[in-house]
Amino acid sequence: MLYFLLVPLKKYFIFFNVFRYITVRTAFSGITALLICLIFAPWVIKVMKKMQIKEGLRPDIPQSHLGKKGTPSMGGILLIAATVLPTLLWGDLGNTYIRIAMATMIFFGLLGFWDDFLKIVKKKPQGLIMRRKLLFQIIISATMGLVLVYLGLSGEFNLHLSFPFFKKWFPYLGWFYLPWIMLILVGSSNAVNLADGLDGLAIGLTFISSTAFLAHCYIAGHAPISQYLNIVHVPQAAELTVFVGAMSGACLGFLWYNSHPAQIFMGDVGALSLGGTLGIISILVKEEFLLFMVGGVFVFEALSVLLQVGYFKLTAGKRIFKMAPLHHHFELSGWSEEKIVVRFWIAGILFALFSLTVLKLR
Repeated sequence: MLYFLLVPLKKYFIFFNVFRYITVRTAFSGITALLICLIFAPWVIKVMKKMQIKEGLRPDIPQSHLGKKGTPSMGGILLIAATVLPTLLWGDLGNTYIRIAMATMIFFGLLGFWDDFLKIVKKKPQGLIMRRKLLFQIIISATMGLVLVYLGLSGEFNLHLSFPFFKKWFPYLGWFYLPWIMLILVGSSNAVNLADGLDGLAIGLTFISSTAFLAHCYIAGHAPISQYLNIVHVPQAAELTVFVGAMSGACLGFLWYNSHPAQIFMGDVGALSLGGTLGIISILVKEEFLLFMVGGVFVFEALSVLLQVGYFKLTAGKRIFKMAPLHHHFELSGWSEEKIVVRFWIAGILFALFSLTVLKLR
């Protein structure tokens, strides 16, 4: 909104010309999101406590987590608000990609809200039945996929698949892009959700991943740079940096209160929305395969669960890890929560940096 109000004023005051630049508006959106979380989080925590919206405990968690019982949850509502509102203020809402990214975040957030509501308010420990939850993730992913394929057929979205390390191989998928989009969105939303098990772990990794994609969005949207690096030029991705900047700022602000010992948890409303958003961003900037690099820790967390469940069924009760997801395995191995979180962050930073170096290796 401010974009449409301030930019026309450049005719009268040259100062307002700065708001035409994406880098300036990205910085302002990130700062605005950070301030929203820092300022309103104490109020949200107070309201959650008053309404008894507190984290319960599953029977299969490590004993060290018993002290977390009663911590306010569903803080993902604040994360979504702190991302969407600055985007509405500083972004060009005429940009289709921004609207798709916001819609994805909100839809996955609503699904997560429903799951949290059942667990916390209705006192159903499992929340949504897993099959039903997966079904709604598929429906949301298919909806966003249909929108993108429709845009692709009309020329507003590139239906060619981009591979790292390959300069000239860009296969056209057409309607086959739909199942690929569904796989990315369902997988990424679940991966972040599985990693949300220690104070600050998931939100810190999401901040690292979103910051890396901030660079990817700017590069993909910048014609000379994308041409120099020989990557797909996506003109509308440039404006998407405003949204991703807000997401990074929101994650950083939320981390202030989610770091150990956490004063608030994001809940499924936060984890599913952030995961789905990372997935749609990677699709929009044509870097889906780099999502596996940027979110490498999320990938290993999800793989640890798949391997544990599969091995358990095949061997009639044997386990690969002491507990899955992977961070619980290290907890039961004697690592402190703070050490696990910091070391996983370090791994996340290395994965993110590697994704940036790959840009030149084409």
